[in-house]
Amino acid sequence: MPRYFTDEHEWIDVEGETATVGITDYAQEQLGDIVFVELPDVGAMVDKGGEAAVVESVKAASDVYAPITGEVTETNSSLEDEPALVNTSPEEEGWFFRLTISDTGELEGLMDDKGYKTFVDSL
Repeated sequence: MPRYFTDEHEWIDVEGETATVGITDYAQEQLGDIVFVELPDVGAMVDKGGEAAVVESVKAASDVYAPITGEVTETNSSLEDEPALVNTSPEEEGWFFRLTISDTGELEGLMDDKGYKTFVDSL
């Protein structure tokens, strides 16, 4: 399953027509302890680069942007009761939402693992 990254520190796993979205380990480290996550509604359309979710930490609230355009098919309800999953497992159990991909061409321009590591190292 290919994984891509954005320069806003979201990750996206692609499996066929479906994508799973979350924030990177780097992003959760910058935010600190996560205390609340606001997820999009199932059935909502999200646009590439548009606001899709909100994550609140003890430091600040931050938007989570959609890496690609699509329709939200599922949200991670575990985050409602346990938002700290974003801290303990940001790139696995702490995923935010799944969507149906509208245009796979939008994946072009996103970074692979190596590209993202180079990007983070330059910050």
